[in-house]
Amino acid sequence: MAHDLVVIGGGPGGYVAAIRAAQLGMNVGIVEKEARLGGTCLRVGCIPSKALLESSHKLEMARHDLGRHGVRVGDVSFDLATMMRRKDDVVATLTRGIDALMAKNGITRHAGAGRLAGAGRVEVTASDGRSTVVESPRIILAVGSRSVVLPGVDVDGHFVGTSTEALSFDAVPGHLVVIGGGYIGLELGTVWRRLGATVTVLEYAERILAGIDAEIAAEALALFRKQGLDIRLGVPVTRARADGNGAVVECEGQPPIRCDRVLAATGRRPATDGIGLETVGIAVDPGGFIPVDAHFRTSAPGVWAIGDCVPGPMLAHKAEEDGVACVEGIAGKWSHADYDLVPAVVFTHPEIAAVGRTEEQLVAAGVAFRKGVFPFRANGRARTIDETTGKVKVLADATTDRVLGIHIIGPAAGDLIGEAAAAMAFSATAEDIARVCHAHPTLPEALKEAALAVDGRAIHA
Repeated sequence: MAHDLVVIGGGPGGYVAAIRAAQLGMNVGIVEKEARLGGTCLRVGCIPSKALLESSHKLEMARHDLGRHGVRVGDVSFDLATMMRRKDDVVATLTRGIDALMAKNGITRHAGAGRLAGAGRVEVTASDGRSTVVESPRIILAVGSRSVVLPGVDVDGHFVGTSTEALSFDAVPGHLVVIGGGYIGLELGTVWRRLGATVTVLEYAERILAGIDAEIAAEALALFRKQGLDIRLGVPVTRARADGNGAVVECEGQPPIRCDRVLAATGRRPATDGIGLETVGIAVDPGGFIPVDAHFRTSAPGVWAIGDCVPGPMLAHKAEEDGVACVEGIAGKWSHADYDLVPAVVFTHPEIAAVGRTEEQLVAAGVAFRKGVFPFRANGRARTIDETTGKVKVLADATTDRVLGIHIIGPAAGDLIGEAAAAMAFSATAEDIARVCHAHPTLPEALKEAALAVDGRAIHA
């Protein structure tokens, strides 16, 4: 079978690229080995983790927060199996939606593991071992990434596992050890802490959330510890293994930690091995990424690459932007993906969100800037919903006032960062944001006030 374009990988980057290509009139095939499209993000990542975060947050609210609103709920319990079914239903509904989009756009699904088999050829190996070859003059690699497991961490899929296993525990572990203090570890550690587990987070660095503004990360650390996460910094893990009916984690210079389960959450790496790159002369960089130019072209004619398998933030929404920009470039249209304006969100409580450069990055680059900060405790809407923890931080160029970074910890931070990203995409100054009329009482008023604070004239602080 032949297509105008073949996409290898059905994750956020791959299926979005396929849809956009079909919209532009191409005959498109998409190759995916998993039964469900949507990639790691939808099947065993972003979506199921957020479903569990929401369910566990509602439980915590019922147990600890509703009383302040005059809502009496009595004894509160939960049904883990029902919670997991809801999570699975959310995933199933969204994957069915992607299937419908494939059909709507006339995209052909090729079920099996895809690999390059020379110029213009993709070999698809089905689960029964049978192989077919699909031909196309244009091939997009959207193969995603997989979990990184540290040397010495013996993953057995039960007592010691990755985020995939931690999304489907059949019982709440008495003691969960999380290796890694990044997004994944803190989000899933929060889920199981809310459900009753003792959670210990072991982080090699002297801070959590690498890449997040240090001031925001420090506030988050204090809040997470107050919530009950036992976060230990500067702890090198040397071994983690199953032991009897539990696990043991060994750390440099510390006594071994016995626990019920271990979650290895130490990042991800491109899934670029075994996809036939050598058949078209593509070599990966030391990190396993496929080098591409500004239009996502690889060194091989007719082959492009997007998403987690190319350099840049390893985030689903970045992969989607890659997919659209790549296909529009292939179609001869103007295309661009700005990696400096990719928002990042941590869906803990409170949420943490950021776009642009951090204060540390500006200092290191020698960029003169001004800072405006506004606390949610001074925001009327935050008071009415009883969510006053956190703040908004705006960083603007000292000379031009152009906004260089916005960092938020607090209620609905993941939603608020959208306005910040849009403003920065249009080269807004702090004055521009401050001059926009924001509805009252709303949380976005905190962003307006932080922009005013850049010039030392916040009204409500």
